[in-house]
Amino acid sequence: MKGSRHRQFASVMLTLLLLFATVAWLSLFTFSPVPVSGRDAIEALYQPDWQKVAHIIVQDIRLPRMLEAGLVGASLACAGALMQGLTRNPLASPSLFGVNAGAALGMALVTTVFAVSSPVTGPVAAMLGGLSAWVLVMILGGAWKMGAERGQLVLAGIAISALCGALTKASVILVEDQAASVMTWLAGSFANVRWETLQWSWPWLISALSLSVLLAPKINLLAMGDERVKSLGVNLTVLRALIGLAVLVLVGISVSNVGAIAFVGLVVPHMARLMVGYDHRIMLPVAMLLGATLTLTADILSRAVVFPTETPAGAVLALIGAPYFLYLVRKQP
Repeated sequence: MKGSRHRQFASVMLTLLLLFATVAWLSLFTFSPVPVSGRDAIEALYQPDWQKVAHIIVQDIRLPRMLEAGLVGASLACAGALMQGLTRNPLASPSLFGVNAGAALGMALVTTVFAVSSPVTGPVAAMLGGLSAWVLVMILGGAWKMGAERGQLVLAGIAISALCGALTKASVILVEDQAASVMTWLAGSFANVRWETLQWSWPWLISALSLSVLLAPKINLLAMGDERVKSLGVNLTVLRALIGLAVLVLVGISVSNVGAIAFVGLVVPHMARLMVGYDHRIMLPVAMLLGATLTLTADILSRAVVFPTETPAGAVLALIGAPYFLYLVRKQP
């Protein structure tokens, strides 16, 4: 039985790796205002010629954008899977539970009202904003109360997200000179990603993803209920704190880099469970690859919709995620 599961996991991972590699290659050259071919993309990776404009575009613009889009997609998908495992709620996700909106509010306040811009203040503000919103949602939704309804958490998340969204718009209106840049960022776009963005963010995101994989066996135990988990010697407070820390780092840094990308954390974990089941030890890596592929695909489509002008990738993902959310709501008892 275990052998068949391992073979299934290996087969799914190999398929997803090939799919991701294909989409990543396409993202390096498709829908470029300056013509770039698939061959140019490959040559720019292995033997870049800095006299060729196509190679410069691939190396300086498309490659960091592709890597960041994949990393953000993996991070948000992992964050959604962690939240669903932690709350035992299939509707849990950073976008529905207010974490995205709170992170965006924290980032917007620092950028507009306080006019502070540095590689450190933005992510810290995003994480604090996401933490504040998440705590409010968990309190209002009665997350840890026995017999609490799943719908109550979702309603609390929608309410807090709306409040954070209204405060974010108010901060933008108060500081009109930065409104255009902030609104573009809030829509969720990879257009402004450069190597500097990736260099400081990838160590934190990779560390949080690694922590998530290490926590996977204990996250499986949460499905058995709190009392059963305690009887096995697991410190629930520490476990929840570590899961929460991983979620806040994954979401906070992702939002501070590219804006509020919604629905990846909701849709992708369900897709991963359909492929490999509920074991987080194998589901999390699958969700990460799926999230990276989905976000990269959305980034390509965002360039294709009104080429050569770009549509925010967040809008493309919302078109995919919103109908799926409605389907999940109808499916829940």
